[in-house]
Amino acid sequence: MHLSPVVKSIVEPATLLMARRSRELRAQGRDIVDLSLGEPDHAPPAFALEAAHEALRGPWHKYTPVNGYLDVREAIAAKLQRDNGLAYSPEQIVISTGAKHSIMNAVMALCGPGDEVVIPAPYWVSYSEQVKLAGATPVIVRSNLDEDWKAPVDRIASAITPRTRLLMFSSPCNPSGSVLTRTELEALAAVVARHPGLYVIADEIYEHIVFEGEHVSFASLPGMAERTITVNGLSKAFALTGWRIGYIGAPLWIAQACTKVQGQFTSGANSIAQRVTIACMEADPALLAPMRADFLRRRDLTLTAMKAIPGWRCNVPQGAFYLLPDVSASINGSSIKGAVDLSLHLLDTAGVSLVEGASFGAEGTLRISYATSDDKLVEAMARVAKAVAQLATA
Repeated sequence: MHLSPVVKSIVEPATLLMARRSRELRAQGRDIVDLSLGEPDHAPPAFALEAAHEALRGPWHKYTPVNGYLDVREAIAAKLQRDNGLAYSPEQIVISTGAKHSIMNAVMALCGPGDEVVIPAPYWVSYSEQVKLAGATPVIVRSNLDEDWKAPVDRIASAITPRTRLLMFSSPCNPSGSVLTRTELEALAAVVARHPGLYVIADEIYEHIVFEGEHVSFASLPGMAERTITVNGLSKAFALTGWRIGYIGAPLWIAQACTKVQGQFTSGANSIAQRVTIACMEADPALLAPMRADFLRRRDLTLTAMKAIPGWRCNVPQGAFYLLPDVSASINGSSIKGAVDLSLHLLDTAGVSLVEGASFGAEGTLRISYATSDDKLVEAMARVAKAVAQLATA
């Protein structure tokens, strides 16, 4: 069997790998608590479902424009102006099959062999592999728990070379839940401003899940609108992961390039899901407060349970729905050789699915998703604590 060098260079996302293994064990009759996927367990908002029902009765059953229906792009542009202070025309909006697709379009539109992409770590698992798919080189800038999992701006600046084409990051961050403050983003913008050929992918898919302070869109900072591809979608805030709608706002020439790329892959996004997008964009963000309150409660519940595990350390994430604890205390001095082994051990012995942190650029950590019910979180963390205690005495 012959596979292309590009396919050989990439790996299966660790999140999807653990989710697949969890499904396989469940099929064998095992009781598995899955904390591996970033998927809200909430039902979609009633207004979103009603919009879908209405769309099914309408004429929305044919191919869609590659970059999305005009009225949907207009609704997205209005939302970005209202919530984010971003002035995009509908022509600067491209609707894709999920935010992952949006990011892949932008990477392929801007990067190729010989280009470098600076990625502060920890980062979402697909960033580095998407860069490789485009033939470019990911340049990882490390951070650590004591830095609140935020790579210092001077470290990021030092990683930029004449070959750097893109800087990509998420805030709130998957996997750490860290949120970049306005001051931190302004410092980063000052670095970007010094490099005329450098562009930024700002992944803002978790913008409505911020527990303290404010969400600041990078493109809203002075001089950054023409340098930034703003990425968002319906999956997280509206619990519509399966509907696969993502979108970008970008300089016109980049939006046109992304449309060109998308036209050769998927063409336009799902028609019914696009009609639902209008309802979500027009909804008052205040309607999302109950779900955000659920995640805050779950964060505190899971963080308290995690702190009871000897040696495990974690920051207090200000957004998203993840913990990224340093679990090296459970690795050092035991038969476990690393976080990958630990995640597999916990899956096998405790029936809890977590994702090892190396795939996110954070060695010696595990990502815990608390986007599930309180009772499942309590049960999962009790199982993990028991398995870790047994490991320590083995």
